[in-house]
Amino acid sequence: MEQNGSHRLRLSTRLAYGVGAVAFGVKDNGFSSFLLIFYNQILGLPVAEVGLAVMAALVIDALFDPVIGQVSDNWHSSWGRRHPFMYFAAIPASAAYLFLWLPPTGWSHDALFGYLLILSILIRTLLSIFEIPSAALAAELTSSYDIRTKLLSYRFVFGWVGGIATSYVALRFFLQPDRSHAIGQLNPAGYPLYGYAGSGLILSAILICAFGTHREIPFLRKVPKRNVSLAKLAREMAGTFSNASFIRILLANVFVASTWGLFASLNLYFATFFWELGSSQVANFSIAYLMGAICAFGIAPILSERLGKKHAAMVTFPVGVFTALVPIVLRIFGYLPANGSALIFPLLYVQILISTGCTVSSNILTASMIADVVEDSELLTGRRSEGLFFAATAFVAKAVTGIGIFASAMLLSVVSFPNGARPGAVDPSTIRDLGLVYVPTMALLATFAVTFLKGYRITRESHSESLKKLAANAAMLIDGDASYEP
Repeated sequence: MEQNGSHRLRLSTRLAYGVGAVAFGVKDNGFSSFLLIFYNQILGLPVAEVGLAVMAALVIDALFDPVIGQVSDNWHSSWGRRHPFMYFAAIPASAAYLFLWLPPTGWSHDALFGYLLILSILIRTLLSIFEIPSAALAAELTSSYDIRTKLLSYRFVFGWVGGIATSYVALRFFLQPDRSHAIGQLNPAGYPLYGYAGSGLILSAILICAFGTHREIPFLRKVPKRNVSLAKLAREMAGTFSNASFIRILLANVFVASTWGLFASLNLYFATFFWELGSSQVANFSIAYLMGAICAFGIAPILSERLGKKHAAMVTFPVGVFTALVPIVLRIFGYLPANGSALIFPLLYVQILISTGCTVSSNILTASMIADVVEDSELLTGRRSEGLFFAATAFVAKAVTGIGIFASAMLLSVVSFPNGARPGAVDPSTIRDLGLVYVPTMALLATFAVTFLKGYRITRESHSESLKKLAANAAMLIDGDASYEP
């Protein structure tokens, strides 16, 4: 069991902390994999409007997330700083997600756009109220450079398993072909069933995380009560966010998330129209995603210990992106057989396995890098700001869906991808053009991500030194030395 000061974390606590990410995984997978094709190809909302609604919700969320982080950082209650928010979000967040997949019938495009926009904002806001305080627990449960990576491995693996499992069930059992719909993912009858399943998982995951970590409340960091004006809170937020390493890892994470978001948002389009795969075949890819995520659970901590978090992330992320693009490039240049060949499925399966393992590893590492910024910032400001920093993490994770769906909608618009399309009936030049704009866009986003990763400054050694200085400062305060100022 891991050590946090003199307190040891139980395995059940680590598991409960990880399970909380299932809620975000379900939402993120639903937005990335199904939302665009559902509202565009089935409900008939123009692709640009779907992208605009989700992107607008993301912008609003970007303003709201730091507020949640700052409020939870300074909250005082008998349940600590984080848990009141976690309990509050459970029922409203799950209900909002359900209604997203139960849209009203007979509405105009404008009304449907408004419905999608409002539900997207509600879901993001309510999940933020849970996700930011719960994610911030990672920096409070342990201060160890390496153990944080292990703890966050639980978080990311459970998030992926939740999203993948829900997607698999949807494609395998809900989105099935019938007489009117030869392709299951284009069958509207399955999406409400998916909504009920996803909503139930979100509710369960939030409550398990909140109850399972509740026993840790007495051992979490406590902050002194302060009477602070809104203006001072704003200044403190600005000072916290000015941390140099934080700025670099945040920008890197935005491009990492955007790259994966673009892949996830167009993945079902590529599977359906580029590779012409059925829902059962796409569902079978879930095993590859799951295996990749599980591999990352073991790989990320090992790479963290051997290479350091920054260098490990700079290796795993570009390898993941390169692997994801290889089959598309091979098809564009005519090195792959026609769709339906026995070679296509195993090639895509291996690609997904490698790409997912590398991508999830890089996500774990970069999240752990943000956790290490907490002590670096505390040394400079004298404040613990886990909520603020993990608000940034939550925002970046949401950029997976927001920026990804917006970018994918723009790419589909650029190539004039038709509404109501049917596999095998789309102009081959349109399919080829989609690949030709997708590949360089992904490569460019990945290049920006690696560039910003290079600027991150916190190492194992510097983090250890920060912990020593903080311990010395705390000892001075205990001894009554009032001369210390951060």
